[in-house]
Amino acid sequence: MALSLSKSLSNPARRRLRTLGFLSPWLVGFSVFFAYPLIATVYFSFMHYNQIKEPTFVGLRNWTYVFDQMPLFGPALWNTLWLVVIMVAVRVVFGLSLGLLITKIKTGAGFFRTAFYLPYLAPPVAATVAFVFLLNPGTGPVNEMLGAIGISGPNWFNDPDTAKPSLVLLSLWGIGDLMVIFMAALLDVPKEQYEAAELDGAGAWAKFRYVTWPSITPIVMFAVVTGVVQTMQYYTQALVAGKVASGVNIGPGSVIQPGYPEHSTLTVPQLVYSMGFQNFNTGAACVLSLVLFAIAMAVTTLLMRKRSGLLAAED
Repeated sequence: MALSLSKSLSNPARRRLRTLGFLSPWLVGFSVFFAYPLIATVYFSFMHYNQIKEPTFVGLRNWTYVFDQMPLFGPALWNTLWLVVIMVAVRVVFGLSLGLLITKIKTGAGFFRTAFYLPYLAPPVAATVAFVFLLNPGTGPVNEMLGAIGISGPNWFNDPDTAKPSLVLLSLWGIGDLMVIFMAALLDVPKEQYEAAELDGAGAWAKFRYVTWPSITPIVMFAVVTGVVQTMQYYTQALVAGKVASGVNIGPGSVIQPGYPEHSTLTVPQLVYSMGFQNFNTGAACVLSLVLFAIAMAVTTLLMRKRSGLLAAED
């Protein structure tokens, strides 16, 4: 009996079947939530489909429409890429700086850690509405305080030149997630390395460059990659900020035209929603989704290269 059991376990076909059984939860999740949606998106990008009638094949007509005839595609793509570059970089630098500061504080670290983390827990819509109120150019407390010291405050979300920087400030208000991640990484750096660096006469910058940075680069890579993916899907905050700043009431059944002011806060995910669920142009929405996917994959692949500057090349 033991011999037959050993033979059955050593059978290559049975081993493959057993391995497939262990992999089946991942395979089901991958197929349902990634492979099928991706294949369906590619399929519908070549179809005319209004979600009512049967789809009909139109070839490259949807792709031609998006790249040659859609007037808002260029501004939306530019805004999205601008936010990816600026917002991700500023958030990583600010989150790392806060983590370094709080880990060095001797007293009151718990209070500051809680104070910086609490805004991250606020719902995105509520946090955005509150932030737009604070930066209201006419009645907001921020401009009132600036006026009290003789500084004329900007128009923030009501000016195309400052709308995207205002979104970056909004993202810094909820920096608590990155701050906690970087604090955990910084506290994990061996103290013996800092002590050895001090014995060698290293200053604060040298200790950060040669001790701290090499130890936390995987966490920085994680923050950058996840930040790029999240920002490529940036939708709620930009949409709510634009509508609240424009003074339009958002109620049941209201059709929201994103991008206020002057399409400066319009992002590609907003355009995907507008084309797919407001204009019922599913083919064009699928093309926009594939463009986002391709850009996100290209940027992530570039960042994950060993010699990209964040990860050292292995010997």
